[in-house]
Amino acid sequence: MSDVAAIDQLVVRHQELKKEIAKVIVGQEKVIDQILISIFSGGHSLLVGVPGLAKTLMVNTIAAALGLDFKRIQFTPDLMPSDILGSEILDQDRKFKFLKGPVFANIILADEINRTPPKTQAALLEAMQERSVTVAGQRYELSNPYFVLATQNPIEQEGTYPLPEAQLDRFMFAINLEYPSYEEEVAVVKATTSDHKPQVNALFNAQQIIDLQQLVRRIPVADNVVEYAVRLVGKTRPASDQAPDVIKQYIDWGAGPRASQNLILAAKTHAAIHGKYSPDIEDVKAVSTGILRHRIIKNYKAEAEGFTEDSLISQIL
Repeated sequence: MSDVAAIDQLVVRHQELKKEIAKVIVGQEKVIDQILISIFSGGHSLLVGVPGLAKTLMVNTIAAALGLDFKRIQFTPDLMPSDILGSEILDQDRKFKFLKGPVFANIILADEINRTPPKTQAALLEAMQERSVTVAGQRYELSNPYFVLATQNPIEQEGTYPLPEAQLDRFMFAINLEYPSYEEEVAVVKATTSDHKPQVNALFNAQQIIDLQQLVRRIPVADNVVEYAVRLVGKTRPASDQAPDVIKQYIDWGAGPRASQNLILAAKTHAAIHGKYSPDIEDVKAVSTGILRHRIIKNYKAEAEGFTEDSLISQIL
């Protein structure tokens, strides 16, 4: 099948996928779009939202609809790296045998990643970056496709270990979950307080998702679109000549080169699911807030004057 035909088919299958997910998840369309763009681009996502917004249910439903296996790890202050990676045990024959931890699945939900100490965070982040883990000197490859969705609760910050900037940079998207609208909440309450259990069908399998990730990488991009993405990221850096005054005034650190790479990859996927054979500047703009918001660091002046990351990004755009 040619790439053009594959993109045409993707548009139809993406719509079917969203209908399948909507059997269980009411609303949250933007969030689901960003998670799917992230999976099809081969990136990871960070979900930021208050408790009770169905983050776990959403990830579970997406995994089921994509035909992938799913594991949830609840991060706690006493969680050790071996609890997520796995450990070696002595079997009956007195030989060491490796018992795989929950990190060996296609989709990992790392629940409240900021509740666990840096040592355990680092173990997961190594797995995200290298797509493999090292235990007792042995290297073990992780399943492919591999996708980590970490959640953070933005309100209770006591006893948490915020992710350092270098580790936040490993996530392609930071996705903010908002409260549902009145109509959506009514629909949620009706659906979840009856005995109706919707059945989610698997519309993809692991190999098809790997093929999709390769298709996305083959999509051509015009030079002016790449240059626009790199300029956009450059404008977030206060030391840069092209940074607008608002950035020089309110931002301490801007986004690194990984943001430019992610902007182009996500723009390719965004174009493909909307039936375009090559991304344009509008596709870059459509994905830019989720990709940049966790990569810029505001200063105390921005905090004092009530500027959010999103409002600063919209000023650059």
